[in-house]
Amino acid sequence: MKIDINCDMGESFGRYSLGNDAQLITRITSASIACGLHAGDPLVMQHTVRLAQENGVGIGAHPAYPDLQGFGRRVMDLTPEEIEAFVLYQVGALAAFTRSAGVDLAHIKVHGALYNYASTHLPAAQAIARGVRRFSQELILVGLAGSLMIQAAADSGLRFASEGFPERAYNPDGSLMSRKLPGAVLDSPEEAARQAVKLANEGIRVTSGSHSETFKVDTLCIHGDSPNAIAVSEAIYNALKAQQLDLVSLSQLLG
Repeated sequence: MKIDINCDMGESFGRYSLGNDAQLITRITSASIACGLHAGDPLVMQHTVRLAQENGVGIGAHPAYPDLQGFGRRVMDLTPEEIEAFVLYQVGALAAFTRSAGVDLAHIKVHGALYNYASTHLPAAQAIARGVRRFSQELILVGLAGSLMIQAAADSGLRFASEGFPERAYNPDGSLMSRKLPGAVLDSPEEAARQAVKLANEGIRVTSGSHSETFKVDTLCIHGDSPNAIAVSEAIYNALKAQQLDLVSLSQLLG
């Protein structure tokens, strides 16, 4: 069995440093790099692309709502047309750095509130997919396993990677429990590792009323801004290796 480990990276800004990208990069296979509107800036983007390139890690864009103050974790009342344009704008910004470095942009994964909103609101999901397709139909769209992002990717003719979250608690319908609720974030590296193995081997079961369905998970997310991200990434990496899972980038997995 094969699976990808992706990490949200490049989220520092100017004089403000966030995350431990240089240490995390050795325990992942894909990097989702912030594009400047919720975090990151041109120099950070350039540095993170180089870091991923030097470590043989797949590179993706991590666009978000234009919400630097709120780190992209607040829902904004944008029209589908605005969402589409903001996604295309951010993908193009990161692609300028990957192109100049001579590496391919492999995937697109939106961030935070936009990710969660698009998981349950089809017009937003379709707007994201259209923005990605306008740049390139060869890109892989990453979204929550079992969400409406799957349909949006299919509508736009994009490959889709279903994502699971080892560090997060789930609701029965497959959505992520709100970070405002106790127990929503799994702080224990051991607990996150156990959930990572379960997601990789069993996928995630989504229940709606009397209907339930199991969705395969292609990629596991590590949040680079978490205080214990190093310990979590190490525990997850070792647990997956112990299961003899083949850790590969998204382009290798779905290419």
